[in-house]
Amino acid sequence: MCGIVGFAGHHQAAPILLDGLSKLEYRGYDSAGLAVRDGENPAEVVKAVGRLKNLAEKTDEGKALPGCFGIGHTRWATHGEPSRTNAHPHVSGNCTGSGSGKVESEVVGVHNGIIENYKELKEKLERHGYVFYSETDTEVVVKLVDYYYKKYIHTPIDAIAKTMVRVRGSYALELMFNDHPGEIWVARKDSPMIIGTADNETYVASDVPAILKYTRSVYYIDNLQCAKITPGEVHFYDLNGDEVTLEPTEIKWDAEAAEKGGYEHFMIKEIYDQPKAVGDTLTSVIHDGKIDLSEVGLSDDELKEISSVTMVACGSAWHVGMALQYVIEDLTRVPVRVELASEFRYRNPILDPKQLVIVISQSGETADTLEALRLAKKHGIKTLAVVNVVGSSIAREADNVFYTLAGPEIAVATTKAYSAQLAALYTFAVQLGFAKGTFAQSDYERYISELNTIPAKISKILEDKERLQWFASKFAHKHDVFFIGRGIDYAVSLEGSLKMKEISYIHSEAYAAGELKHGTISLIEDGTLVIGVLTQNELYEKTVSNMVECKSRGAYLCGLATYGKYEVEDHCNFVTYVPTIDTHFAASLAVVPLQLLGYYIAVARGLDVDKPRNLAKSVTVE
Repeated sequence: MCGIVGFAGHHQAAPILLDGLSKLEYRGYDSAGLAVRDGENPAEVVKAVGRLKNLAEKTDEGKALPGCFGIGHTRWATHGEPSRTNAHPHVSGNCTGSGSGKVESEVVGVHNGIIENYKELKEKLERHGYVFYSETDTEVVVKLVDYYYKKYIHTPIDAIAKTMVRVRGSYALELMFNDHPGEIWVARKDSPMIIGTADNETYVASDVPAILKYTRSVYYIDNLQCAKITPGEVHFYDLNGDEVTLEPTEIKWDAEAAEKGGYEHFMIKEIYDQPKAVGDTLTSVIHDGKIDLSEVGLSDDELKEISSVTMVACGSAWHVGMALQYVIEDLTRVPVRVELASEFRYRNPILDPKQLVIVISQSGETADTLEALRLAKKHGIKTLAVVNVVGSSIAREADNVFYTLAGPEIAVATTKAYSAQLAALYTFAVQLGFAKGTFAQSDYERYISELNTIPAKISKILEDKERLQWFASKFAHKHDVFFIGRGIDYAVSLEGSLKMKEISYIHSEAYAAGELKHGTISLIEDGTLVIGVLTQNELYEKTVSNMVECKSRGAYLCGLATYGKYEVEDHCNFVTYVPTIDTHFAASLAVVPLQLLGYYIAVARGLDVDKPRNLAKSVTVE
């Protein structure tokens, strides 16, 4: 889940590398490092522990490192504690990796991913005289490249190909060879990597925002391919060493979307981006009052044949699936299962040839979700990917793709991507029901009309944020928070709870309200904050009753209800409201106050909202 960058061109590399890493720091921020080459001179390596600003200060914002070729890395530790020794780049020589300066090693490299058989490889290399200075799997793979480089007549392509065959795991690898100035070599398996060219210069990165200001023409290197990077040129090779041709993709994201734009944090900016993200996603498939999924690749005839739906995802994307489970089953009468990707792929799931497996991932690179997709495809099951990144691994491998148009999402805690995923799958649910004839034409038109109101209603919620900001400041000291709801409100509670815990570090749990009496209510004591989500009309009174049970045991009640349900104030200590909407689509509105609440509590606690501890944006390793 680390971030990598590379540059080969005619400008000083280090400032460009640091700028790219600043756009990728959400992928890891426990250490960072650069390796830069100046002509024929050996690479100069500089590392720093902690945030990227420490590396920038150490290199005078990159100006202290001459040279027009380089690679960089920001780390999220998997093997070995955060330290300067374990920081990337790593070198193939037997020197100590903790210092800075020129390195005489043949190979220097950075890596994103996990090498599963690194211990076995390390033992092999030790038998051949290699000495290791770090605890990382990356040092092992760099030294393995060195081993094969020396064994196979000093040709980078042979050394990399032999390494790729020998290594098990996932990786995006950048390498510089001492004997090959003016070149950067890269390789990829199951970890994201893009390569862009512009103005006779070439850029490498883990994700689009790192290079968006420099180029929009990018290549998505395929699995088990490597490439030679030179200024303005990229040559791709397969495992046999044969050159292959890839076509570039044009990135349509607005470069300003990857900047804060005057907001204090990316997260609050992205919360405010939601009306546009949802609106753009809806209008991409709603034309002239009808839902058209032809660009997604799903015709009404194909929809009619779907016997069941399985949605597979992780984290917030799994919460999207939880909400849509209720929506799809109610609108279409098609049975739905929602699976955690990390569990789905290991439990030998029962798959029906006529079922549809939907995988949901903002980045399109989530490791467990990608493997779940591959499992479904292996069994011949039709797959639909809901992703935000064009050309990502999941997008390339799925049978059909529904792109959410959220633009780049930088904050670790997702907001606008979650909302765009909801919007995308709402349209799928409505069209599936219409194709199967489970509701009338008039209902179809009404559902589409309701969907089109979501962006404006989100904007309305954002206009009334001051009360939530006050409430957050009052409860920033809390140690435990419980979210409860029923049906779709339970799914929203799951996401609200995750937002609370991941950025404010407050212990938070979400429960189906009816389950409180089966054990959880024993945790309620004086002052415990209980947040009840109350958007489902048929379940409203039951959830209020569960909240009152908590209040009688000392809980402080916060209600989240729709306009018109003002009687809830008779039971709750604090109530916030969202506009009314067809209850199938209420999650899109109810989640916004919960996002704001988590955000404002984290700010009141003085925390780094965009980069919460121990988390990275894209989980590209198991």
